Amino acid sequence: MDVELADIFEQFGAAYRQKYQNMLPSHIQAMNAIERCRTEALGGQVFACPECDELRYSYHSCRNRHCPKCQYEQMQKWLALQQRLLLPVPYSLLTFTLPDELRQLARQNQKLIYNLLFRTSAQATQKLAKDPRFVGGQIGLIGVLHTWTRKLAFHPHVHYLAPSGGLASDGLTWLPASRNFFLPVKALSKLFRAAFQKALKKTRLYERIPHNVWRKEWVVHCKAVGDGNAALKYLAPYIHRVAISNRRLLALSSGSLKTAQVTFSYRDAKTGKTKRSHLAAGKFIHRFLQHVLPRGFVRVRYYGFFGTRARTKLARLQRMMSNDTTCLETLEEDSDHSSKEEELKKEIPCPNCGQAMVFQRTIPPLKCRSP
Repeated sequence: MDVELADIFEQFGAAYRQKYQNMLPSHIQAMNAIERCRTEALGGQVFACPECDELRYSYHSCRNRHCPKCQYEQMQKWLALQQRLLLPVPYSLLTFTLPDELRQLARQNQKLIYNLLFRTSAQATQKLAKDPRFVGGQIGLIGVLHTWTRKLAFHPHVHYLAPSGGLASDGLTWLPASRNFFLPVKALSKLFRAAFQKALKKTRLYERIPHNVWRKEWVVHCKAVGDGNAALKYLAPYIHRVAISNRRLLALSSGSLKTAQVTFSYRDAKTGKTKRSHLAAGKFIHRFLQHVLPRGFVRVRYYGFFGTRARTKLARLQRMMSNDTTCLETLEEDSDHSSKEEELKKEIPCPNCGQAMVFQRTIPPLKCRSP
């Protein structure tokens, strides 16, 4: 039998919440949403076939961004949106990783540390890019937060997709970066570390950081990624996909939080081979929930001429660099919620005879249970 994340939460969620009664509201909300997704609890519609009287029950999705059932369509919309932003130049992918010593702090203070990670890494990149030895102008960055490894371990880092070049101070001249080279990672690592330290000093958390953190090298990577399309396809799943998809879940045994085993597949980073991991149900839920983001936290951020307030500048840049006279319109992220009217307009074929099924009635949602 196929295993889904909802099955694990349905079977062990209540026991987990009972054991950890001080759970974050965002964690409780994610668990409840995933358990109820596409079930009668959320209501839905009934469709009937006019030819053979076949009935089909279509239940509503939870729309929670951590639900593995709900994000594929949103991922495709985001990908199409970002592809419209691309410039006809080579691109680089930069990655900034928090040191091991800061990860426990990040787990306990997600919104603060994630915001600092974004702000200081972007600040360091923009500062170095302004150096005339490298770019000498304003660059554009599309940043994506990623917090997990293939085995669900906590590993917070930010990816940035950046055109290998920038805009001169006149706002009209394109300054290409050196061929096959964007920015020096050793210098960027030092700037990132210094910016993060300076920002963290302004918080109550600074005294909790061991001093050796500020003396070690911080991990920063930079690699060329062609025209940027492949890198966007690589980043898109991080935005509209949870730490683990249902297709990677292989088995769920019976038992308690401690004795039941969840088996899932992952690809080994060194060998590239697919392996299996076995975790107790309670530990699996814990690993999953540490990747649930704080409510309202924005996982994707734009800097420089990719910023939402600079889209007019970006449109002018696109026209200047290509023969296309079509102006890039101001782009806005699509809403996470498609209307019920749009769902009703979708044609559903009958599984028996193939005829289009007709909407018959609405199923009202059940009252939400308390956490």
